[in-house]
Amino acid sequence: MRINSYLTFNGNCREAMNFYQKCLGGQLTFQTLGESPHTELLPEAMKDSVVQATLVHDELVIVATDLVAESGLRSGNSVALMLHCNTAEELRACYDKLSHNGQQTHPLSLTIWGALFGDLTDRFGIQWVLQCPAGV
Repeated sequence: MRINSYLTFNGNCREAMNFYQKCLGGQLTFQTLGESPHTELLPEAMKDSVVQATLVHDELVIVATDLVAESGLRSGNSVALMLHCNTAEELRACYDKLSHNGQQTHPLSLTIWGALFGDLTDRFGIQWVLQCPAGV
């Protein structure tokens, strides 16, 4: 078993996922409402909404959508994406890119558990926790 992240956006899924691809690399695919069955029944404005976007890079998988539940979209702090990097160089590069126009909530630093660690909130309000083994 494994857990993949599933992010919900309010109309800016394509922008966010393109941003994540630029930061993290990988293959990115989109499916829109306009590509789904019975598209003729949809209002024109909804046809560009992303049903599912998937970013895959090695073991990293991020899935996202523009389709918001009836209760609406609420940002919270109970979910974060944890990115395990292989080297300190990779970690610093991802941290810098993801925090651009966001907020660096915990600058990169060595931890008592032997990791280089930091966290941030990106410009889309998504929280990220990044770490790699110290000394790599």
